[in-house]
Amino acid sequence: MSMPGTERRADPARPQRGRNRQLVLDALRGAGRPLGAYELLRQLRSEGLRSPLQVYRALDRLIEEGSVHKIESVSAYAVCTGAECGSGGPVVFAICTRCGQAAEARDPGLGQLLGRLARRQGFRLEASTVELSGLCEACAQG
Repeated sequence: MSMPGTERRADPARPQRGRNRQLVLDALRGAGRPLGAYELLRQLRSEGLRSPLQVYRALDRLIEEGSVHKIESVSAYAVCTGAECGSGGPVVFAICTRCGQAAEARDPGLGQLLGRLARRQGFRLEASTVELSGLCEACAQG
């Protein structure tokens, strides 16, 4: 039983994270580009992560809380950079095929367009991610 006034209150703006989730999130933030689960595991072995399952569980929870996105086309994960992350709206990733950088963008009009396209097909849209492949500005100029 705790003393009155000493209860820990969760900050709703900052989710409570376990150690593994925080390690994975910090590694993704430090990388500056999307990373695969096995690449994360290699980086975090010295921190005590030994199993791919540990990394995948952490990634799944980070995705659920809206902190991380999975980029399907490259089987990698990226830190969410948008203020609207976790809102369920569509996100667009522009992925450089040369350097691996991925830029995240959102546009409210995209959600409306995708919704119209889905309805035309009789499809009930639950989530959407658009992935664009090409060269980033730096690679295109170099």
